[in-house]
This record gives sequence, structure tokens and C-alpha cells, in this order.
Amino acid sequence: MTLAISGTTGITLATQFDSASTFGFKNRLINGQMQIAQRATSATVTAGTTVPTASTGYPCVDRFFVYSVGANVTAAQVAGSGANRNNLQVTGAASVTAVGIGQRIEVLNSYDLAGSTCTLSVNISNSLLTTVTWTASYATTADTFGTIGTPTKTQIATGTFTVTSSLANYSAQISVPAAATTGIEILFTVGAQISGTWVIGNAQLEKSSTVATTFDYRPYTTELQLCQRYYCVIVLPSVGYPIAAFASNTTSVYGAQTNFPVTMRSAPVVTAPTAGQTANTASFTTSTGNYPTTTGTFSIPTTNTSGFCINGVSYAGLTAGTLSFLYSTGTVSITASSEL
Repeated sequence: MTLAISGTTGITLATQFDSASTFGFKNRLINGQMQIAQRATSATVTAGTTVPTASTGYPCVDRFFVYSVGANVTAAQVAGSGANRNNLQVTGAASVTAVGIGQRIEVLNSYDLAGSTCTLSVNISNSLLTTVTWTASYATTADTFGTIGTPTKTQIATGTFTVTSSLANYSAQISVPAAATTGIEILFTVGAQISGTWVIGNAQLEKSSTVATTFDYRPYTTELQLCQRYYCVIVLPSVGYPIAAFASNTTSVYGAQTNFPVTMRSAPVVTAPTAGQTANTASFTTSTGNYPTTTGTFSIPTTNTSGFCINGVSYAGLTAGTLSFLYSTGTVSITASSEL
């Protein structure tokens, strides 16, 4: 760093402080450090190109979709080294012809990048292949990219990194066109990963016309909240979840709105827990706090960016006009997804 003091211009900080993206929140990719994995730490990626959607194609590490062609692969959050706590790893399999890892950046987080030069940087290793292709694209319409098989996007630029089995940092400059005001996708792809592992970490996209700057390490809680805008998990405690509910008759329960941890990107796809009275299930209770004669099913009649309602239908043994609450045993959760 160069510090220049002048009676005319004052104090000037040069070199690493001369970029507009030097300071915090410069990274437009969320969870680039691969620390957040709300869904799972490891999952099978089913081969196919009908992903990603608002609720599919995101197997483990938050915000990063993964797809494969030819055969299933395994995606996992794995331990890193040094200052890098985690990475995302894909394990290949026989008959695989292509694998992709990517992230889509919504309009609200990328609009100002239009007409500027950005720097893409990422840590990569591959125990089998030596070429990783990167591609930047923008959505045809706001936040609508389509799927891998049926894309609705325009390519901005593409290039390759020559990689080895040792994790190393690679970077590329991207000239983002003025038309790219509809959201940006960054996609990394490899070919026939028929064995071995492909690892990526510290993925970063920043507004910079020079070189890649150091990785933007954000607090864990901050990164988690950024991820929860697109996917969140509400874990139900086994002592009963405080969702206010009202039994309108002996078979139906109507729940009040439950709020998400943060405002979501769009009205999400909400997945209700498994209904029942055994381990790892949930049920609305009677007014006395006991299980009803029959636990029916759950329905999600309304959702919005702030929260959702969960109802119970086809129950038996409720008392009309009384209060109820949601009770669970074991590991039970409600999920909400509004990915791009």
C-alpha cells in the first residue's frame, strides 16, 4: 500500500485501496466461501438439465446449483484449509459427460454492474480434468434464466481455466454490457468427470477493472441471512411450535401466518412437514394439547415474501371453536425456497 500526503490533495491511498470494490460487500456472489449448507452437507445430484428452478437443483451448499449429464454425481460441502473453512466438492461417476456449478444473481444485486468491467475469481482443483470453463450470462427478462436444458439468457463472455489437482486461485475479467440489467449468472463447467473430485471455493464476482482483490469474508450471520432470502428452514421444536391455530370444526385447523427469518426474494415454494403422530412427524393438537383422534394432512393455502399459513385438513377429534398448536416429535422442519 502506498500512502501519499499532499497539502493540495490531502491523503491518498493507492494500490489495493484504489478500487471501488475494495471494501466490504464487494462480492456479488452469496456464500462464495461455501460455509452455509442449510439443505444438507452432502447430496446426490440426479442427472438432467431441467434445473435449476425456484425449488430444485440446489443440492447442498446454499445459492449454488449443481447439475450433471450422463450419470448422477455427489455434491458435498467439504472442509477447506487455512483461512478457507469450506469448499464445494463434486465427486464424479462413470458415464458422466458434463457437470456444472453456478449461481444466479438477482437484479437488485447486479443492476449496477451493467456497462462495467467485473473480475471473476475462484479457487479450483480437479483430480481428473485440467480444463474448467466459466461462462457469464444475463437473463432475457428480469430474474428469469430458464433451465440448463431450456435457457432464457444471453451469453456475456466465456473462457477457460487450466487447473491441476492442487487448489489454486484463478481469475478473469468480464466486460458486462449495458443491456445486462436483468440479472447475471456465473456458471463453471467441466466435461467427462467420470471419476475423481472437482473442488471450488472462495468464488467471487466484483466490480473491478484491474485485478482480483482479496476474498470478501463476511460474518457468518450476515451470510446466512443473505442465503435465507432464497431458501430458509424453520425447524420445529419437539415441545410444540407456537403457530396460533383455530379449529373451525372437528376436521379442520386454520393457522395464522408464520413469518420467515428474512424477507424472501419472491413468494416461495413452501414444503410442509410430514403429518403424523410418530417420530419425525408433526400434528395439530386438540385444545387440551393432546393428539387428535386422527391426524390428517397439511396444506399451505397462502404464501408471500414475509411468511406463510399452514392448515390442517381431514383431521378427526377436534373441537370446533377452540385453539390448537403445531406439535412435532424428532427432527421436523418447514422449508421455503425462492431460488432463481
